[in-house]
Amino acid sequence: MINGEKRIGRPLRWAMIGGGRHSQVGYKHRTGALRDNTAFQLVAGAFDIDPERGKDFGVNLGVAEERCYPNYQSMFRNEAEREDGIEVVTIATPNGTHYEITMAALAAGLHVICEKPLTFTTAEAEEIQAFAEKQGKIVGVTYGYSGNILLLQMRAMIAQGKIGDIRMVELQYTHGFAATDENDRKSEGQKWRVDPKIAGPSFVLGDLATHTYYMSQLIMPQMKISKLLCDRQSFVGSRAPLEDNAYVMMHYENGAVGRMWTSAVNAGCMDGQRIRIVGSKASLEWWDSKPNELLYEVQGQPSQTLVRGMDYLDETVNAYERLAALHQEGLSDAWANLYLNIAIAIDAKERGDEETLNKLIYADINAGVEGVRWVETCVRSAENGSVWVNFDAGVPVTS
Repeated sequence: MINGEKRIGRPLRWAMIGGGRHSQVGYKHRTGALRDNTAFQLVAGAFDIDPERGKDFGVNLGVAEERCYPNYQSMFRNEAEREDGIEVVTIATPNGTHYEITMAALAAGLHVICEKPLTFTTAEAEEIQAFAEKQGKIVGVTYGYSGNILLLQMRAMIAQGKIGDIRMVELQYTHGFAATDENDRKSEGQKWRVDPKIAGPSFVLGDLATHTYYMSQLIMPQMKISKLLCDRQSFVGSRAPLEDNAYVMMHYENGAVGRMWTSAVNAGCMDGQRIRIVGSKASLEWWDSKPNELLYEVQGQPSQTLVRGMDYLDETVNAYERLAALHQEGLSDAWANLYLNIAIAIDAKERGDEETLNKLIYADINAGVEGVRWVETCVRSAENGSVWVNFDAGVPVTS
């Protein structure tokens, strides 16, 4: 059980790039990092493209005025000269900046926590991966939903053979908040998400579906995609060539099949992220609107609802329990779990503790590369006429 006691020797000196007053996700990052105040301490930041607004915001967060910087370059330079300089930085900026800032942070000797998707291309992601290895630094990716602990229960039950051989994988992440173009014009956060120069080659595949895809990999680490087919649409025409709706069919190496539906135009849908894994004996289903419950359906038996915090759950799950079964956990707790594991990974990396690193389950650089590869392959399939594409090579299937 997590009770707030320190898991590492001291809090890591942490900074943010982006995540300012008008950021959609900045508060989620801070909630996650600071939930266990023994893991991170926010000491610096370049919070906003408007330096004065960023400084005002940082001071209101409790950061010293002289450590609220106008840009990440000056922050890296000045913090490097301090004995108490930053050790890790979160990048909570639009997609098109991730590669440049991550590489600069690694060059400055910093560990990195980056928003998803990590980069535009697999080649860039692999370059980051190689440089992080050379520098001996951790790169974590904030797939925040993956900190929901019942996903670990799904992982454990599948590994224990509770559902038999996996046959079908049903993934969905949809909402209706972009059913019209209103927010494209009014919301700063939405504007860049539908601009290919800033968002990259996709909208909902990279912004939504990468979360659910990573979660499926966390649940089923042994399952590898052999090929996929993506059909994507721009129902709001001004978003083309970026999609606001997509369907992805997937074939796995073990013969299983899967599909992902991702959409920002599922009108009336408040929250539609679901994962259903169907095996030869039983099925498991989790829905992020009911994150404290896991549906377990054995063929020929009554359905069971497994509840977070109960003793019958796997020990790997209850190791992350925070509030006990009577009390509801949610997204803030999921982010806290994610950030805590990244802090433990950074501490282990600095100490050369490979055993701890190998046991940790968190969204690391490999997850970041895999997510970029998946999005890139989906886009390539769609652009070639929604054809089957080999996953590793990303080329059309010819036989």
